[in-house]
Amino acid sequence: MDLEKREGRQRPEPAPEGCLAAAIRLPLRVVMVVLVVPVRLVWDALVAVGRFVGRWLLLPLARAVGWVLYGLLVWPCLMLWRYVLAPVGRGLRWLGRVLLVVPAVWLYIHVLAPVGRALRDYVLAPLGSGLAWLVRVLVVVPLLAVWRCVLVPVGRVLGVVLREIWDALCVAWRIAGYVSRAVGRVLRWLIVDPLRWVYRTVLTPVGHVVRDYVLRPVGRVAASVRAAARQARADVRRVLFGPAPRPEPQVSDQREPGGPQGRSLDSSTTAPTKTAFIKD
Repeated sequence: MDLEKREGRQRPEPAPEGCLAAAIRLPLRVVMVVLVVPVRLVWDALVAVGRFVGRWLLLPLARAVGWVLYGLLVWPCLMLWRYVLAPVGRGLRWLGRVLLVVPAVWLYIHVLAPVGRALRDYVLAPLGSGLAWLVRVLVVVPLLAVWRCVLVPVGRVLGVVLREIWDALCVAWRIAGYVSRAVGRVLRWLIVDPLRWVYRTVLTPVGHVVRDYVLRPVGRVAASVRAAARQARADVRRVLFGPAPRPEPQVSDQREPGGPQGRSLDSSTTAPTKTAFIKD
């Protein structure tokens, strides 16, 4: 009720209707009543007829057919099962029990069970005990002896030897490290430090003096000698073969030569004028 009240409160009020809707509503409803009422009357008549036929014709007919089928099929099958199949099944079950189950149980109780027990106290048990004794004597005892007398002592000896080898290797490695560091210090004191001192105090100043007062002047003299020799070769070539010919200027067949000879807006001389000047 609260939800309906809330929905009723939330629903907007219907918009006011116009005169056209009020004028159309009554004729439209009259036409719909005229069309729908006959259809509803026919439908109600069919429903009533169907109910009458179903209750007074189809239902009794279905009951009669059911009784007929029960009398012709179900009842004979029930009688056959009750008076023929069920007694025959009970008889077969009794025969199977008498002829199969009882002899099998008696055979198991009085024959198979005693024979099995006899085979187990007098055959299988001694055979199993003998096989177990043979396996123990031929396999288990030698293996235990080998394990106890050979493998365990050898393993212990190998373990001790390997442990001692590892310890000795570790000690030797540490001693080698000490010796290596001592030898490095001695070599540094005897060779590296003296060589470094000779390099810093003797060779470096001597090298600077040789570079500044010997190599650089010799380099300058060698450069001047190479320049004089190049100039002498050029003079000898000029005396013997004459001056080198100058390259002729290349004239382009195009109307406007490319590059710096191209015509521009700032230039007052055109390309043909420049070409004629070069030819003259």
